[in-house]
This record gives sequence, C-alpha cells and structure tokens, in this order.
Amino acid sequence: GVAFGVLFLGAFVRGGATYWVGSRLRRGGEASSWARRFDTPVVQRAERWVSRFGAPLVSLGFLTVGLQSAINLAAGLLRMPARRFIPALVVGALAWATLYLTVGLAVVDAAFGRISWVWVLVAVAGVVLVSLAVSRFIRRRAEAAGVARS
Repeated sequence: GVAFGVLFLGAFVRGGATYWVGSRLRRGGEASSWARRFDTPVVQRAERWVSRFGAPLVSLGFLTVGLQSAINLAAGLLRMPARRFIPALVVGALAWATLYLTVGLAVVDAAFGRISWVWVLVAVAGVVLVSLAVSRFIRRRAEAAGVARS
C-alpha cells in the first residue's frame, strides 16, 4: 500500500507540475513571441479538440514510456481546462502506479526466476495491443474533429 501511494503521488506531482509548466509558458503574455506561435487556426482547432477529448489521452499517456511528460506539457500549452485535466491526471497516475506494481514487479520476479517469462511477455503483449487500439481510436477521433496532422 505504501509503495502504491508513493508511486501514485510521484506520478501525480510530476504530471501536475509538467502541465503547470506548459500553462505558464503559454501565458507569457499575449504579445510575447512564444504566445504568438500559438495564434494559428490549426492550434486553435487543436485546443478545442484537447479541451473536449484530451482527458483520455492524458490518462492513457501514463501507460506509455517517454510520452507522459510531452502529453502533460501539451495539455498545459493547449489550455486544457484544469477541471478536465486533474481527473484525467488522477486516473493516469493510478494506472501508472498499478502498472509498475504489477508488470514491473513481474519483470523483477521473472528476472529472479520466481515466475516464467512467458507470463511477462503475455502481459506486455496485452498492454501493447490495448495501446495500439486506443491510439487508433484517438487518431480517428482527431481526424474526424478536423485536427490537422503534422
């Protein structure tokens, strides 16, 4: 329980801090060169899409390696409302802590020979398949909403 709490709080604080940094970079003043970069129709469409559909992406981002911070920073930069971001952050941090306490410890157990690597591979394959399905769903929603791909 303590390990789960520590992992959850670590993910929650890191995700929240990254979102905060993104939102502060965006608020550099309307006349700043940084803020002017976001004054385009594509970015405005992306902001609307992230505001409406971005919460699942934030939550699922915690199941990826290397994208969590980029997604949370983008949520701040694209002005995702905190009332949508914070619940998504909680769900994502819970998923991250759960993943590390289950699959992560299964890898450790397999390394020490306590369980078969087959079960670790089955678990990883399941996570990959779910991630691919969710990514495809999100991409289709983005395309249907008119968010341009870069």
